[in-house]
Amino acid sequence: MKNEVLENSSMHFEHQQWNGELAFWKQELGFFNKKLNELVTRWTDKDVLAQLEHYQNEFILHGNVIEDLQETIEKHETRIAGQSKTNTDALDVHLTKEHVAFRNKIETQRHIYSELKKEFFRFLEKYM
Repeated sequence: MKNEVLENSSMHFEHQQWNGELAFWKQELGFFNKKLNELVTRWTDKDVLAQLEHYQNEFILHGNVIEDLQETIEKHETRIAGQSKTNTDALDVHLTKEHVAFRNKIETQRHIYSELKKEFFRFLEKYM
């Protein structure tokens, strides 16, 4: 793995992008939960209801992950702001390492969420 050097402004920009994506995911989860509520009133089949409960649990878990990710971004932003106040745009090696690790975490979550959405849309096609 190569050593990555990131300036505060680059990290801040990436944080803004991630926050936008996370906010969109939150909106989508609201939409998905509305669809679940519609389906609950239509179906009495135990297998379908079990699948609905599965998706409800997945959406709750993903909502919690989104909140954790947003909190981590906020903490990183606070550290960047602290450096800006002291006029030090010094490269914080620890913060850079955390940022790169966090980027990997976001990319992993993006993949997990994408797969969940595909699965849920197939479910909706079948039972909506």
